[in-house]
Amino acid sequence: MGAANGTSIAICELAPEETRALQAMYETFEPRGAGLGLPPASAEKTQQWLEDVSSRCHNLIARRGSEVLGHAIVAPSGEGEAELAVFVHQAHRRKGLGAALARAAVELARRRGYRRLWATGSAGNEAAIRMVRKCGFTRRSDCSTGDQEMELYLQATGTNMELNPLTYVLPAELEAQVRGILEDWRTHDKVRRLWQRDPTLWTNTDEAGWLGWLDIARRELDEVGRLEEVAAEVRRDAFSHALLLGMGGSSLCPEVLAQTFGRQPGYPEFLVLDSVDPAQVLSYERRVDLDKTLFIVSSKSGTTLEATVLKRYFWSRLLERLGREKAGRRFLAITDPGSMLDEEARADGFRRICYGIPDIGGRFSALSDFGMVPAAIIGLDTERLLKGGDRMARACTPEVDPEANPGLLLGAILGAAAQAGRDKLTFIASPKIESLGAWLEQLVAESTGKDEKGIIPIDREPVGGPECYGADRLFVYLRLQTAPDAGQDVAVGALEKAGQPVIRISLQDPYQIAQEFYRWEMATAVAGAVLDINPFTQPDVVFSKTETKKLTTHYERTGSLPEEIPIVEEGQLRFFADPADATILFDGGRTAKAVLKNHLSRLRPGDYFALLAFIERRPEHEAVLHQIRTLVRDRMRVATCVGFGPRFLHSTGQAYKAGPNTGVFLQITCDDAEDLPVPGQSYTFGIVKAAQARGDFLVMVDRGRRALRVHLPADVGAGLETLRALIGDSILNP
Repeated sequence: MGAANGTSIAICELAPEETRALQAMYETFEPRGAGLGLPPASAEKTQQWLEDVSSRCHNLIARRGSEVLGHAIVAPSGEGEAELAVFVHQAHRRKGLGAALARAAVELARRRGYRRLWATGSAGNEAAIRMVRKCGFTRRSDCSTGDQEMELYLQATGTNMELNPLTYVLPAELEAQVRGILEDWRTHDKVRRLWQRDPTLWTNTDEAGWLGWLDIARRELDEVGRLEEVAAEVRRDAFSHALLLGMGGSSLCPEVLAQTFGRQPGYPEFLVLDSVDPAQVLSYERRVDLDKTLFIVSSKSGTTLEATVLKRYFWSRLLERLGREKAGRRFLAITDPGSMLDEEARADGFRRICYGIPDIGGRFSALSDFGMVPAAIIGLDTERLLKGGDRMARACTPEVDPEANPGLLLGAILGAAAQAGRDKLTFIASPKIESLGAWLEQLVAESTGKDEKGIIPIDREPVGGPECYGADRLFVYLRLQTAPDAGQDVAVGALEKAGQPVIRISLQDPYQIAQEFYRWEMATAVAGAVLDINPFTQPDVVFSKTETKKLTTHYERTGSLPEEIPIVEEGQLRFFADPADATILFDGGRTAKAVLKNHLSRLRPGDYFALLAFIERRPEHEAVLHQIRTLVRDRMRVATCVGFGPRFLHSTGQAYKAGPNTGVFLQITCDDAEDLPVPGQSYTFGIVKAAQARGDFLVMVDRGRRALRVHLPADVGAGLETLRALIGDSILNP
C-alpha cells in the first residue's frame, strides 16, 4: 500500500517487538472519527488495554518503516465468533487504510476458523459503516444509542455462502484513481445501467446483445436437473475417458475444472484437446481408449476450424471401428442453436446436443452449458458450482453499495492500473488452481486488447524477487487456503513491501472457483467501460483466420504452401522476419546470435516479450520455454508470456495484434516428425498448423508488431535447447 510520500505501507500481524511502536501511536491518538470501537482515554488504561488485547486477541498493524499508522483487532467473543475493531491514527484517515486493515482482519479471522465477525459502527460515523460494508458486512440491528451492529458470516453454508475475500495494497495515487472510478459509478448509477444492458457504458454499439452472462448462474440452477441427467448417463455408460475438442471459451473452463478437481470416482478421466499439432493429436489418441471414450465437440459458432477438423478425425476413427450408429452414441455437442455443428450433430446421431445462449460470448460462458456440461461429465457438484456463481452475481447487483461490489471493485482496479501504465496483469496462483490463469488470460486479453489499448495478462511466469519487475505490473495472488504454497506467500509479501500493487483473492476450497468465474467476468466488463472499449468483441481475430484460409486454399490448389526464404539459416534453425527489419536484425552480422540479440534489444521498459510456440504442448517443451522467458525477464526486466499455437490465437492473440504495441514476439514453428490427414480434405493437420502460424505472423507484421520467427527441426526438444542456449548467449554475453 502506498503512502503519499511514496513509502510503502505494510499490513502484518503484530510482533512483540512492535508493541512499543503501537503504544506510541495511541499516545497521540484522537478518538473522534476513529473507526470501529473506542480505545481507552488515559495512557495508563491504554497500556493495560494493549497488554490485554495483545495476549488474548489477534492483532494487525499498518506500519510505514518503524511507525505504526493503524491497528485492527479480532477479539474472540464466543464460540466461533469475534468482534472486529479498527483504529487509524488521525493523520492517516480517509486514505483507505482503515478499509485495508478491515479486509486483512477479515481474512485473518477466516484463516483462524471463525464463523462470524461482528462490529459496531458509532452513530454518525458513516465512514466506518461504509468501511465494513466494503468487506461484506451487513446490518444486523440498530442499538438504542443509534449505533449500528454489523455482521459477516465467514463460512460457506447454503445460501449464506460467503464471498471469496479480496484485499489489495496499492500505491496512493493508484488507489485515489480507483476511488474516483467507484465514485463515478455511484454518482451515475452505472451498475444499474450495466444490469439494464445500457450500451452507452461502453461504445454504444452491440454491447447490449452480449450480456446474457449476467444472470446465467441463476438460469442454469433452474435446470440443474438436466445437468444431473448428463452426469448420470456418463456414469452409467462407464466411459474411461472424455475428450473435449474445442478452442478458447469452449475449452478453457473445462480444462480448469478438470485440472483443479482431477478424476472423480465413477467418472471418466477428462481431457481437453485444443491443438492441431499432429504430435499433440496423436498423443491424445494414444492416451485414450477409443472404444470407451466420450467425445465432446464444443464450439459456440459451430464453425471453429480446429474443432471441425478434430471432430472429422475422431469421427472417422470411430466410424471405421464401430459404424455410424454406435459412433454417434460416443459424441456429444455443445453449440449454439442452429449452428452448423448443431445440424451436423443431428445428422450424425450424436447422443446429446447441449445448447449455449446466443447472447453470451464464448469467453463469458463458463457458467453456461459450455462450462457446466463438462463439469457434470467430470462428476462435479454442478449445483454447488452454480450457487457459488450466483452468490457472486448477487453481490454485484445494483442494490449493493459500489464499494462493496466485488466485481466493480476489481474492475475499477484493473482499469485504473491499465490507465496508469500498470497494464501487465500478473497472476500468481496456488498450484492446485494454477490452471485458472489460462482462463483468466483469455477473458482479459481478448476482451480488452483492441484499439491499441488493453491489459496484457501474464500467466505462469516463475515468481521472482522484487528486483525482477518494473513499474508496469499489477499482481493478483489467487490463494487456495486449503493448499497454499509457502514460497508464494513469502514472494507476494516481498512484492508488497517493495511497493508493488498486489490484489489478494482467497478461495476456501476449489468449488469457490465458480465465484471467480463470475467476479472476473463482471470485472472485465467494468474495466472495458473504464478503458472505453467494447469488451465483448474480438475484431482482429478474423484477420488471422482470413490469412490462414488463403494459405490452406493455396495448398489445396497447388499441393504446397507458398515458398518462403529464411533471413538466416544456422544449423537446424531457420529464421524468418519482415524484410523491412533486416537492417536492425543484421547489425553485427548475419548469424543466429546477432539476429536474436538485435531482436531482443528492441525491448524497452514497459514492453513485454512473448514466446508463441506452434509445437506440441508437453511438459519438457514448457520447461524450456519457461527457462527462456525467465532469462529474458531477469536480464531485460520486462514481463514475459508463453503461448502455444493455435491455442493462443483464441485467447491472447487478439491483444497481441490489436492491444498496446508494446510486445516483442518470437514465434516458434517446427517440422512435424509425423503428420495426420484431415478426413475429406487434401491438407493435413501439419499444413493447418503451418498456415495458422504463417497467417498470424503476416498479420502481426502488417500491424507493425516487432516479430521474429524461428523454425525448429522435427526433433523439437533438441531445437528448443539450441534456441535456449542462443538466447542465453545473446543476452548474457553480448
